[in-house]
Amino acid sequence: MNLLCRFYEPQNGVIRIHGRDYTEYTLESIHKRIGIVLQTPHLFSGTVRENIRYGKLDASDAEVEEAAKIAGAHDFIVSLEPRSPLAKENGSERGEKGYDQNVGEGGNLLSVGQKQLISLARAVLAKPELFIMDEATSSVDTLTEALIQKGMEALMQGRTSFVIAHRLSTIRRANRILVIEDGRIAEQGTHAELLRMRGHYYRLYTQQFRHELEVQYGVADESDSPLPEGAPFGDDKGQGEEMAVAAD
Repeated sequence: MNLLCRFYEPQNGVIRIHGRDYTEYTLESIHKRIGIVLQTPHLFSGTVRENIRYGKLDASDAEVEEAAKIAGAHDFIVSLEPRSPLAKENGSERGEKGYDQNVGEGGNLLSVGQKQLISLARAVLAKPELFIMDEATSSVDTLTEALIQKGMEALMQGRTSFVIAHRLSTIRRANRILVIEDGRIAEQGTHAELLRMRGHYYRLYTQQFRHELEVQYGVADESDSPLPEGAPFGDDKGQGEEMAVAAD
């Protein structure tokens, strides 16, 4: 991700965007082409609408709301109630509900899942050429994860995307998965190909799948993670090119 965003320069090889060495682009041009949703979503003090509009500053209200619908954030946004004690005292709630609700400093009035959905809506609004998801579902419940994955599928349609994900369900439809061990590529292939190898990816996936079934049938604690710290990387859907990496 650091190389793709050009925080570091490649020591060997070339990264190309549209067949052109990306060092020929300005840093600003590269960053405009990339949309990123991080593990810890960053919101600033302001309304929900303002935080989404940060993805495209001249976007209309209709564009903001359409992006939220695609990202799966619209339903929770319109259900937000005013949190201002003064507004409740005065009986005045206008302008503080839904998209006009203030998210608080750093989004502290919202849950982690809600903040993540707003970050995803912001990326949808920006319509990036390249999309990066960095552990975006690692800190959310399974219901919110399903919403985020649905939004991801819409956003990744027709563009190259990279997904770093602790939960392997996020990357199993990628058309290329790289398994990283000790900083080196140990395995690569599609989800099905890696399972047939019965290597490290197979062990990680079956361990997680077994744990999910145990949670589903009430014989395991959902808070216990079956996976070590590590991450799959990169996924691209639809007309684009899919890539993923699992790291140990």
